[in-house]
Amino acid sequence: MRRVTGDEIDFVLILSPVTCHPSLFQGVFMSLNLSLVIPAYNESARLGRTLQTAFEYLNAQTSESEIIVVDDGSTDETAQVAAESFENFSGRVSSHVIRVPVNRGKGHAVRAGLLAARAPVALFSDADLSTPLMETPKLVAPIRAGEYDLVFGSRALDRRLIGTHQPWRREQSGRVFNLVMRLATGLPFWDTQCGFKAFRMDVCRPLVEAGKIDRFGFDVELLYVAHLAGLRLHERAVRWNDVAGSKVSFMNGLHGFLELRELRREARRGSYDRAVEAARALADTPQARAPIFNAGDAPESDVSPELAGAARRI
Repeated sequence: MRRVTGDEIDFVLILSPVTCHPSLFQGVFMSLNLSLVIPAYNESARLGRTLQTAFEYLNAQTSESEIIVVDDGSTDETAQVAAESFENFSGRVSSHVIRVPVNRGKGHAVRAGLLAARAPVALFSDADLSTPLMETPKLVAPIRAGEYDLVFGSRALDRRLIGTHQPWRREQSGRVFNLVMRLATGLPFWDTQCGFKAFRMDVCRPLVEAGKIDRFGFDVELLYVAHLAGLRLHERAVRWNDVAGSKVSFMNGLHGFLELRELRREARRGSYDRAVEAARALADTPQARAPIFNAGDAPESDVSPELAGAARRI
């Protein structure tokens, strides 16, 4: 166990037995292609099923990967369920838990996981897997091909891909939030809140480190600062199903509007300027424009999973 401290990040990293053997740890570190980050707050009831699904999917891939569960100050057995799932299902996938001592919010948890990621591409997914992991290639493949720096899932671009809709009131409030967000930030995107986003970490790391919003509005903050830096962003339609037990409440949504004000205030103060300059400089290097997959391991087309096999490469 080791304590990791960064800018507004304070957590405990617990390595699973899979990552504790030195030789295996070194080998995985050298060959990792994807880090899957799953933020979790009081998710003991469904996290076991989620992790079993995630391990089955990742173990079917040809490339190496890791799963990082961030326990955001849970008061239930979330961390224990994660550890037991690692023992039972991990296979060749590296895995570990980050325990945040007190609940700080999903944004803080996602940043903690992304900053701990060791692969060149990191994807965060909600613990309910409302976007199926079979949609992963849609986000990851364009980044690995060197086409984009940040690709994020969207429910709004093609609503035919939504299987189970949210309750009508929540769906409409989400549309209102998006309209206000577009007016407040100038971002041209239709869905910033889908919990399925992938990052080219060598370029995006300064932006993640600069994050200040811990809760509902953290997605907007990440996209806004990446947009300021001129990164290559891509909104991609993905399949999505509403899952009962969401932690997003009416009050969370109201707080999101206040966080938009906070975001604009921080931007005017210049709080993101250094991160924007650093990310822009990194994005302009030849390495950042080059593909990051191995020779002979080019990513497949991001054709809809219904038209492809279950073990698609990522």
